[in-house]
Amino acid sequence: MRTLIRAIVMCAAAVSVADGQAPGGVVTGAGGAYQLRPGDILQIRVWGQEEFSGQFQVDENWTIQYPVLGEISVQNLTVTQVRERVRTGLEQIFRTPFVTVTPLFRMAVLGEVRAAGLYTVDPTLSVLDIVAMAGGSTPEGNLRKIRLIRGGQELRVDFEREALAGRTLSEIGVRSGDEIVVPRKWFTRSDFLLVATLLQVALSIAIFINTAN
Repeated sequence: MRTLIRAIVMCAAAVSVADGQAPGGVVTGAGGAYQLRPGDILQIRVWGQEEFSGQFQVDENWTIQYPVLGEISVQNLTVTQVRERVRTGLEQIFRTPFVTVTPLFRMAVLGEVRAAGLYTVDPTLSVLDIVAMAGGSTPEGNLRKIRLIRGGQELRVDFEREALAGRTLSEIGVRSGDEIVVPRKWFTRSDFLLVATLLQVALSIAIFINTAN
């Protein structure tokens, strides 16, 4: 029985250590002068001109396909510069177009959330807002250990601190193609019930053996 209890405790400790491992990379903030990159989605709205409004994804060549104006390169451009480029192009078609451009990220929310999947998100939201979009955390989710995965590698971000500071996805360096993962708590209520059941079984076996002897 002591051997069984020791094995259970060692397993729990191993899971705890694995949960606290330090990831390899570091994320740097994008700041206010965010430059567009492939995978981003531009939500362009032209006042009174619905045919020129919509969502346009930046492709691998750093371009978007826009009605009438055709292919527009956004490489090394900020959102403000793209808006001016679109507005200048539309001035050739009608007078004083009022244009707004909002960048959106396309990213995955995975792990212990109620509706894991791909989401198109506003970079001015916080990571907790994104988790809420995915239905919120499950009871087993650990919101204090949210992880950021980029290209298969985990990047070091203290999401709990960033959330308390009110920083947005863009400000902490999250971008299109990233994955936000809500990990499982290392010891949940279901784990406790499982351990309690194992201990009860072990106790019953020990009592049976003692009685038999």
